[in-house]
Amino acid sequence: MNNKEGNNKRGGSRPNSSRSNSGKPKPPMAKRAQGPKKEKPEVKAAKEAAEQKVKKQNQAPKRQKASDEIRLNKYISNSGVCSRRDADIYIQSGNVKVNGVPVTEMGYLVKLNDVVNFDGVTLTPEKKEYILLNKPKNFTTALDEGQEYRNVLELVRGSTTAKIAPIGRMDKNTTGLLLFTNDTDMIRKFTLPSQKSSKIYQVSLDKNLKFEDLEKISKGMVLDGHRVFVEEVSYIDNEPKSEIGLKLRSSNVKVVRAIFEHFSYDVLRIDRVSFAGLTKKNLPRGNWRFLTDQEIINLKNV
Repeated sequence: MNNKEGNNKRGGSRPNSSRSNSGKPKPPMAKRAQGPKKEKPEVKAAKEAAEQKVKKQNQAPKRQKASDEIRLNKYISNSGVCSRRDADIYIQSGNVKVNGVPVTEMGYLVKLNDVVNFDGVTLTPEKKEYILLNKPKNFTTALDEGQEYRNVLELVRGSTTAKIAPIGRMDKNTTGLLLFTNDTDMIRKFTLPSQKSSKIYQVSLDKNLKFEDLEKISKGMVLDGHRVFVEEVSYIDNEPKSEIGLKLRSSNVKVVRAIFEHFSYDVLRIDRVSFAGLTKKNLPRGNWRFLTDQEIINLKNV
């Protein structure tokens, strides 16, 4: 084989080579799938504004709230049974009636003289208030003792617009803790003879209490046909034997006085130092304060 022939073979065309097709036009590539075209922010905002305008045109105008009206969920919340958010849930579930008719509409307005029934219980719109007073002498809970002695309500005047009342009675000589509230259920609870909360009194007698009388008191007694249960009675440390600590469930101060008078002692002074777990800590004589949420919960769980 000569070189010329060999060169022709090497330099000859290659029918199977890709170069032979390089001059042909390539087929067009398939277009990539595209999503919806994004709107410009200003265009999107204009469309939303137009939709809102149409919605408002189709809605009935809201009724103007009168001065004696209140939203139903706030009415329920002010009664103290639950929060506004929980009240909305009860309303939506159909458990709230206004004047005997179930109401499920959010934002429903009621008047203060409407009858609202919440889960079977008739509510009062007034928010529940709980005020603790450290009562001084010469103030009484009675309203029929003339002008000689002032009423304890003077001491908490201005604390609230609610119609509060004291739990239990105190005469002019009795001092210490007195609880005020407009919660009629709580007032009833703590004035029942069967209620279970403890009260602690410091009692000052006209003479030393005999030890045998102290033991008799500790066992309880019958006064005016009613059995009185004494949880604890003791002398007060570093004080004369005429200073006595008494723990019992009754909130009636007359019972405390009757216990010692039953054994022929004159009671000079009674000071309630604890009421259902509440104490006089940081509450000087003649001052008052609102109960904390936790204290209210504790009282309701007694």
